[in-house]
Amino acid sequence: MEKHKSWDHKELFTIALPITAQCIFQSSYNFVDQLMVGQLGTVSIAGSGLSSKFCSLCSVTVSAVAAVASIMIAQYYGSGKKKGVNTSFFTNLYLSFLVALLFMVPSFFLPEKIMGLYTKDQMACLAAAEYLRIISISFLPMTLTMLCSALFRTIEESKIPLYGSILSMGINIVGNYFLIFGIGFFPKMGLKGAAISTLFARMVESLLLLTFLLKKNKEKELSLHPKVQCTRADLKKIFIMVLPILANEFLWSLGENIYAVIYGRLGTNQMAAMTLTNPLQGLFVGLFSGVSSAAVVMVGARLGRDEQEEAYDVSKGLMKIGFFGSLLLGVVLSLAAPFYVRLFNVEQEVKKITVYILFAFSAVLFAKVCNMIIGGGIIRSGGKTNIVLVIDLIGTWIFGIPLGLLSAFVFHLPVYWVYFILSLEEVIRLLISLVVFKKRIWMNNLT
Repeated sequence: MEKHKSWDHKELFTIALPITAQCIFQSSYNFVDQLMVGQLGTVSIAGSGLSSKFCSLCSVTVSAVAAVASIMIAQYYGSGKKKGVNTSFFTNLYLSFLVALLFMVPSFFLPEKIMGLYTKDQMACLAAAEYLRIISISFLPMTLTMLCSALFRTIEESKIPLYGSILSMGINIVGNYFLIFGIGFFPKMGLKGAAISTLFARMVESLLLLTFLLKKNKEKELSLHPKVQCTRADLKKIFIMVLPILANEFLWSLGENIYAVIYGRLGTNQMAAMTLTNPLQGLFVGLFSGVSSAAVVMVGARLGRDEQEEAYDVSKGLMKIGFFGSLLLGVVLSLAAPFYVRLFNVEQEVKKITVYILFAFSAVLFAKVCNMIIGGGIIRSGGKTNIVLVIDLIGTWIFGIPLGLLSAFVFHLPVYWVYFILSLEEVIRLLISLVVFKKRIWMNNLT
């Protein structure tokens, strides 16, 4: 790729590599988690997959608020306005805690009813409900981690969230080993043990990031104080951005949950196969999450300094990295898929379905990655979150869900064809995003 005069690879690597490493660690311990749960059989795999889909409603919605915090902090920090950094961080932190509570309460008290919407298999439903009740307690520490990570990444301290992920990964893996299988004096708890291990790991991670935050604040590198004095203009600016992105991420995640309902209604084996693909999907998309996060920081900082041509130049470079890199990784994943399924203690039919789903995922990987970089990074860096909302609504609700329902329940296609057909909505979103990008209507200085 050509070297652009407005940026170099060192800037990208400084921001993106720690974030990418963090996502790799996250995906790695999700993989280990899945590998250990995968030894418990098809019902436990399906149960963990169903509950994880509902949990993603919370995590994705909270991450939407964290994304708004990143956008605002990037521009205020880039223009040297510390008061704006403080307002952006704490206002979004308080809002994200409220969102987390709205998910935590029903997940803890009504998990059976929630999981009953996803599957008719009673055993899978009970397993999923038990997992959901425990993991829901982790929503609050997870929220703190997300907002602190957003702050650290935006001020180019990406290594700190990375340290938190490494520690969390280690705790989760060790906890899984002892609690799932009952090693030593620990009881054998199965899927319940996996949930307890994840809860404890998230609590430790959030405490570590909070400690680093307090340290940076004490050293005067930050000027944060929890009391926020927002003007009406400040609040208007925040809500103009946060409401579309909140609606966007919630509705997108709701769409993903409808996809999970479709898979779950096709059968427990089909849902188990989809669940087995999740760690690899997270890993291969996560490899480019650093590029998406770097887009928010690198493009947002330039927009905050009114350097629009430089911002556009950086954006094109980041898009090329995502496109060509994801094509290469799609080929690698297709070759690795038959070997991956041998790691799990499941029926041969589940293994075969899993391989076919991974082939379908490989075919649409380029679109998923490019959408993450353009929609999740570049367009949002200018605060135009309403544009991303419209694009995602069109993709998920006008194309993805209807195609999924038709292919599953009208044409009765196998689950891997259902997944591939509904995933074509990613291509639709990518085409629309490219038109928006070229028109430059997303470029906006928030400061």
